[in-house]
Parts: sequence; structure tokens; C-alpha cells
Amino acid sequence: MAVAAVCLTLTRVSRAQRYGVKLFRRSAVLRGQRGPPRGDLHFYAEYCVEPSVNSAAYMPSLSIIGTGFVADLYMRSLETFPDIRILKAFDRDPARLAAFAEFWKVSPARSLEELLAVGGAPDEVPDLILNLTNPGSHFEVSKRCLEEGRHVYSEKPLAMDMAEAHELHALARQKNLMLASAPCSYLSQAAQTLWLAIQQGTIGKPLLVYAELDDDFISQAPYRKWISESGAPWPYRDEFLVGCTLEHAGYYLCWLMMIFGSVEKVVAASAELVKDKLGNSEKTAPDYSTATLFFKSGVVARLTCGIVAPHNHGLRVMGEKGVLEVDECWNNEAKVKFRKRLVIRRRLLNSFFTRTLKIRGATHPKVPRRGAAAMNFALGPAEVLAAIQEGRPPRASADFALHLNEVTLAIQNSLDTGGVQVMQTACPEQLPMPWAK
Repeated sequence: MAVAAVCLTLTRVSRAQRYGVKLFRRSAVLRGQRGPPRGDLHFYAEYCVEPSVNSAAYMPSLSIIGTGFVADLYMRSLETFPDIRILKAFDRDPARLAAFAEFWKVSPARSLEELLAVGGAPDEVPDLILNLTNPGSHFEVSKRCLEEGRHVYSEKPLAMDMAEAHELHALARQKNLMLASAPCSYLSQAAQTLWLAIQQGTIGKPLLVYAELDDDFISQAPYRKWISESGAPWPYRDEFLVGCTLEHAGYYLCWLMMIFGSVEKVVAASAELVKDKLGNSEKTAPDYSTATLFFKSGVVARLTCGIVAPHNHGLRVMGEKGVLEVDECWNNEAKVKFRKRLVIRRRLLNSFFTRTLKIRGATHPKVPRRGAAAMNFALGPAEVLAAIQEGRPPRASADFALHLNEVTLAIQNSLDTGGVQVMQTACPEQLPMPWAK
């Protein structure tokens, strides 16, 4: 039987044995060349497993910290992965936790310690923690989870400053744990289709990218009426205090990093155009930003984020032979179109007609549109859990999350930081999803 190395912490060994899983130490894997060498897998646990005839009974599990607005989007998405078990949920607001647990029929944890199964039985230990807390709590919660030996998938941003992000990254590496962060839209059908078209040379050499993430005049929208399925209000304070760049830039930035690699330098500017959005004279984050990203691969991209201009989530990739276009990054099934460049007599034209590009065969589970998005938020957690099971580095890796955080913060902080910002981190080369062909 072929080996699929499943990373386990020591506390999960007895649970794995209950499911008929044959265990062998990591050193045996390395000596026998039956798994990835340590240099290729940064976060490799002490034990690996070889599936036996009964190992199909094993189902990966996760627990959720933070049961606010976005948690409902994750729960609806997780329904498309029936093989993932949700063990428990926790929130510091007992009333919110009770409403969430009742609506989704999830077991509520009485404390963070209970959710993390500190000193608990192996069956109570989740394979992955989803950190869906408010942005200001991401660092503290993720750090606690890592200290207890738990793999972590965090909502964006990974941390509010790079010192904290580096600390999380170092802690995960020290403990051989996986650390990932949202967004995961680069694992979607639309993003993978775009990447495949570029790999196949549809537009020739890619040169320039225009990416827009404008969400209209949000401060005038009836956002106090936006309620999630289980009754959580839209977190408008976080949206205005954290800002649209930290909240939204990653949706296209992760696509660009996957396709074009590391960002070498950032030249950005941002502004707070609408004052007093909270009505209490409290200073809010920039509501507009624009950045020019210089990738080490030579591609240059312009990324704009804002909550003032009319809705526009368009993406264009300009190459030597034409243009690739996507209308909406918040739709996993958004069409990817190719517009050919033509010379007719004495005129240079971009064709009036486009050709829609498609991936043959099945891709990933889809979710219906809810509000402004049709995104499967569980693609990232599912990828991390699959990597744990298969004993490979996840596409949603700690290095990828760290670089994403640095580039996003460079754009966010451009209100106070002028000039060229040279990135100190880099992202690993990505592999396409196995169905992206």
C-alpha cells in the first residue's frame, strides 16, 4: 500500500491507533525515503501514520474559536465537506456562543482550555483550530493554540503587525505545526482557471495586472441591518477600524502570489476619505488604498482597495498576446475570459469578443451565493487537513501567510510610510490543485 504520511501530535497517537492506523516514527520515514525530507516540509510532526485497511474510519476534525458573522459563512461552507467533523466551538460572549451552537447544532465549549482539549482525551483533540475571532485577537488566540500544540487556520490578517506575525511563524516552526491564514480564494475554480491559462501561454508572457476591490460607499449602506444566519451582526466597527485594505486586499493578493510568486517591493498610498464613519469622532483606518506591486518574477500589478467608489472587483492580466479578465473574486465560479489583441490594417484592437476558459471535469464543492459573495470559505481548512493526512506541506502554508501579511500591511500602513517598501519575506512556490488541468 502506498504511504500517505499523516502528521500527528503525540496526543493523537492513541486516537489514531483506535482507528487501526499503523504508526512509525518520523526518523523511519526519512531513512526509508517514504515521506518528504525535512527540508521540504517545515512543519512535520513527531509521528506519521501509514493507513491500514481500517484507516478509512478516521475523519479529520476541527474546532472553532469565535462565533461571529464570518463563522456562519464557514459553517455553511463546511457542509460541503461532510468528512470533516466539527468538535466544538467557543466564544467569549456566552449569548453569542449559545445562539451559534443552537443554530448549527455544535457542542459549545465552556472555556478555551476545554476547546483545545488541554489535558483531555485524544478523541477530544481537534486536528485543526479555526481562529475566527476579531482581528485584534488573532495573534493572542493563535499563539495560545500553537503553544498547546494545535495546528491553526486563522482568519485574515494573520496578525496586526509583523513582529507578532513573525512570532507566530517562528512558534509554528519550532513546534512542527501548520499555520495558515485566510483568504483561500486562490484555491478556487476561478483562480486556478486563471493560473492554468497563464501557464498554458494563452496571453503569452504576462506583464501587467490591474486588480480592483472597490465595494461602494459602505458608510452609507444599511450595514446595521446585516445579520448572519445565526443572528450575528456584521462587524462594522472592525471593518472601519481595521480598514478595507487589511480586510480585502488578500482576496486578489493571494491569487497574484500563487501565480507570480513573491512580491519584491511595494509602492503604495492610502487615505481616509470619509471621516467619522462611526459617528463618535473615533479615527478609522484608510478607506482607500492603491499599491503598485513589483514581483520578483518581473510582473507588475496595481491593486486598489476602497469602500467609496462603486462596486468593482475586476481583474485584468495583460500579456503579449492579449488580456485575461475576471469580473468577481468573491465568486468561486467566476468566468475567466480571454480577449485577443488584433492588428487590423493600421489599427491595434482588443477584440470585441471574448472566449471563456474552463477546466475540464469536477473542481471543488460550491456554495450558493450569500450576500455579496459565493465563496467556499472551507477550501483553506480542508486543504490544511488534507496536507496533515497526506504528510505534505499545505498550499496554505505559514510562509505564504507571513508574506501575505507583510505585503498587506505595507499597503495598509502607506498612509504613514512613504516611498518604496522592500519586502523581507518570500512565499514558497505553489502547486496547482490536482483538478486544475
